[in-house]
Amino acid sequence: MTTDRATAEGADQAAGIEVRPAAGHIGAEITGVDLAGDLDEAVIGAIRAAVLRWKVVFFRGQRLDHARHVAFARRFGEPVVLRRRGTASPPDVPEIETTADRLELGGRYGMDRDEWLHRRRHTLLRGWHCDHGARVDPPAATILRADTVPPYGGDTTWSSLVAAYAGLSAPVRAFVDGLRAEHRLGVGYQPRPGDDAYVRHLLDHQIATEHPLVRVHPETGERVLLVNPYYVEQITGLSRAESRAILDMLVEQATRPEYTVRFRWEPGSVAFWDNRATIHLAPSDTAHLDHPRIMHRVMLAGDVPVGADGRPSEVIVGSEPGRW
Repeated sequence: MTTDRATAEGADQAAGIEVRPAAGHIGAEITGVDLAGDLDEAVIGAIRAAVLRWKVVFFRGQRLDHARHVAFARRFGEPVVLRRRGTASPPDVPEIETTADRLELGGRYGMDRDEWLHRRRHTLLRGWHCDHGARVDPPAATILRADTVPPYGGDTTWSSLVAAYAGLSAPVRAFVDGLRAEHRLGVGYQPRPGDDAYVRHLLDHQIATEHPLVRVHPETGERVLLVNPYYVEQITGLSRAESRAILDMLVEQATRPEYTVRFRWEPGSVAFWDNRATIHLAPSDTAHLDHPRIMHRVMLAGDVPVGADGRPSEVIVGSEPGRW
């Protein structure tokens, strides 16, 4: 599917919807569509084109329940069904994961939320990630809807990894095109003294993949800088010192403000992003607020990334394509 501006604008006009860019490189708000309705193929095609062009699109004032959320997602791919979800997720809709479950995670391993985040995020950029990036086949897309949000705070930020790659100098692009990196669940976690239940969990459920540092997007053909601060471990074949210096540079590149867009949630808001071409930063400014933030997400099954050199990602441990 082509994603040039003229093609995308033509699809918008044919579908009768409006796509308004929200930032220079990434993000657009779509109006004139009711996601709970029976959408025709022209509208679905226009939304798909907008996601591919702008990497994340936003809808406001939607009236989706769990069933309609899943039905909308199915128009774009096969929803992922996770083996493990928290108690906040609806038990009768296995495709839906409720992000309030995140509040439970620290408690599962004997920690409050503050300690849980402190031990997991050892750098300021650690929270940036794509969803399930340590898998060999990360989700292709995520559709997240806001149920209950605080009156202020709680914004999410996305960054375009396509723009980040294009913004590198030509010699650096040529250098990183052939590199690969290990992405591993639990990277950077600081264990608790003595017995640590989360370390035991990581050992029992290890997931690690060697991904290309630059992947070719399977639909647009664009090159994507596949850096993922939450999961990335080390560049293959480099010393730890060399790897750290290069990854630090690339993560700073990927999170430069000009490549990002920030979204203010309201009840009924929906964000639909290309998980193959973006990383995002969940908010960390609401823990002290006495307001709930409840979101529901559906992820769409993805493919195995292929590098600029034609080599696909390879499983190190713990994940197989299509098996969740």
